[in-house]
Amino acid sequence: MHRTVEDMTNTTATDIRPFTIDVAQAEIDDLMDRLARTRLPQPAPTDDWDAGTPNSYLREALDAWKAFDWRAAEARINAVPHFMTEVDGQALHFIHVRSAHPGATPLLLAHTYPGSSVDYLGLIDELVDPVAHGGRAEDAFDVVIPDAPGYGFSNPVTESGWDVARVARAYDELMHRLGYAEYGIHGSDNGAMVARELGLLRPDGFLGLHVLQLFSFPSGDPSEFERLEPQDYAGLEHMQWFQSVGGYNTMNASRPQTVAVGLSDSPIGLLAYSELFNSFGNGTSLVSLEQIITEVSVNWFANAAAGMSRSYLDNARPAASEPEGAAPKINDAPTGVAVFKDDFQTIKVFAERDNSNIVHWSRFDEGGHFAALELPAVVAGDIRVFFAGLRGSAGD
Repeated sequence: MHRTVEDMTNTTATDIRPFTIDVAQAEIDDLMDRLARTRLPQPAPTDDWDAGTPNSYLREALDAWKAFDWRAAEARINAVPHFMTEVDGQALHFIHVRSAHPGATPLLLAHTYPGSSVDYLGLIDELVDPVAHGGRAEDAFDVVIPDAPGYGFSNPVTESGWDVARVARAYDELMHRLGYAEYGIHGSDNGAMVARELGLLRPDGFLGLHVLQLFSFPSGDPSEFERLEPQDYAGLEHMQWFQSVGGYNTMNASRPQTVAVGLSDSPIGLLAYSELFNSFGNGTSLVSLEQIITEVSVNWFANAAAGMSRSYLDNARPAASEPEGAAPKINDAPTGVAVFKDDFQTIKVFAERDNSNIVHWSRFDEGGHFAALELPAVVAGDIRVFFAGLRGSAGD
């Protein structure tokens, strides 16, 4: 694959270097050849989502991927400035767009699994130019959107141990290297966990975190359940359902290199394994097939499957070393939460136990786990409200 970093003399690995995504035509041809020779599995007795990604969906996705114009998608992705640097020995790819509005708040956007920095392409203009979208100039952001190590073009991973705490430290170093004395973060899924780690770290200049999920669970204390609201019980049911279908969690956290063999050799296998984009076929996802194919194409051309899967193992190992019954670490940084109807339902009683400074809480009656792809204007609006509230508090 051609991933072009502009030639710059007298540079070091930690310098910021312009980057352009430029997939070799031979790699596009290879993808098309593999798709043309796809062998689907024997169908399940009922060709639906009950046992996993069904052939009926894969046939539709296969036809759409064969007709997909990667060069057009590549041009859309390259329409914003991309860069490379090295942090803690790891190549780190990121998008960086500065606002034209003076005093814009620096904001890092941390992506999902199985996503990448392209999760946030639809948010960029909303955030850097709020005036063009009916907002106020004082709510503008400079945005920085990294690919986490092992994801997208932050590949290959050169050593193990890239858990969310280490990623958080790397992101803090990146923001300061870009010249920002202060910044905030928004995250979803894996990115939400990185955001909370930054809240625990509370580095100099950290403003706060806005997330779509706080992954807090029952501690076993009966008093917690006494304070649950009716909607919280639906959230518990959603947790149980997700546990029943999210087998990729166990596979990635135990044998990531094994599963990566198939994902790295079969494009349709990689797409099928990305069934989280479809919310496992429960009919709630608003992510379009074109968006899914764009995301999976990035992962395919970057050969990112191994690094993405291995990130789960890197997170599982530190968690397994924690003493049994250890109390969760408390995040006391200013925290905002946006809960979308068809996403993981953060339960406030549990979240407030583990996060002592939740200053913003909103719920939306549409949207799911990939709300930045589904409803970018809504997500951007909630980010603006949260950080405007922090500025207002600072001025009190």
